[in-house]
Amino acid sequence: MIDQDYVCGDYGSETNWTQIRVTVRLQELDDLVAIMSMVSTNLQIEDYSDIDLKTCYGDLIDESILNADKTIASVSVYLPAERSVSECISFLKERFVAVGLQDAKLETVGINEEDWANSWKAYYKPIKIGDRLVIVPAWEKYEAAEGELVVRMDPGMAFGTGTHETTRLVIRMLEKYTRPGCRMLDVGTGSGILAICASRLGAAECRAYDIDPMAVRVANENIKDSGLTNITCEVSDLLRQADASKPYDLICANIVADIIIRMMPDIAPFMHAETVLLLSGIISERAEDVISCVERCGYRVVEMQEENGWCGLAVMKK
Repeated sequence: MIDQDYVCGDYGSETNWTQIRVTVRLQELDDLVAIMSMVSTNLQIEDYSDIDLKTCYGDLIDESILNADKTIASVSVYLPAERSVSECISFLKERFVAVGLQDAKLETVGINEEDWANSWKAYYKPIKIGDRLVIVPAWEKYEAAEGELVVRMDPGMAFGTGTHETTRLVIRMLEKYTRPGCRMLDVGTGSGILAICASRLGAAECRAYDIDPMAVRVANENIKDSGLTNITCEVSDLLRQADASKPYDLICANIVADIIIRMMPDIAPFMHAETVLLLSGIISERAEDVISCVERCGYRVVEMQEENGWCGLAVMKK
């Protein structure tokens, strides 16, 4: 591991991205995720304490991952060439000091997009979430059992594989709240996984948005490969460019607490009296902040789920 050693510079014409990877003690992971999300919402989280062979299908996980240090965790963001790496590092160091992460170990590496995408494959295996949905990597073979709905995903350069708690929380709630024929909105879609899951569960129309053009590209590729024709995905800064021609029956926002709080005052035109809003990406310590904002804006929490320090909320109008 490289401690405060920045390997920056000219990586050649084939290098498209710079990886900023930060490692902390496992108990500090939630704070690190919250800070790294301020740089990019597309995160790669390495938390090997969370691996459970009971939830994995297909081939065994790579031995190096099974033997990894379970007392530490890492979070990476990937910056395109036009982003200033030095500015991001300066911002991160300031935030680390502010919250007491002085021992955070930071490294930067130039990386090709193809290499980044392939790095997921060592630990991304089929995983069943809820009662029906099984998230399967595009490169894996999987025979669905009776009643299972398979969602094939290739995360590419976008967040959203179904392996992280935030995504699992929303997918479990999607199984409960998706009604056949409903109209669904996905804010901050990442890989497109939630819109695809909603479509598989019977949503008639799904509209997905992300501020990151790369995420939109990846999501559209996943949508195309899924064979689903009722999903559209476009670039939008939260709700600013989203279609508000009529309210949605179901809205998902798997982002972070601060962004959810910023979005809440603007969401009313997208909801009718029976709309269910699913919020995730919230560390448990910030749940009360989000709930307070929800209530101030005229909504009520109808369900709350938690998993490993993360919180998901189902919200409706009062």
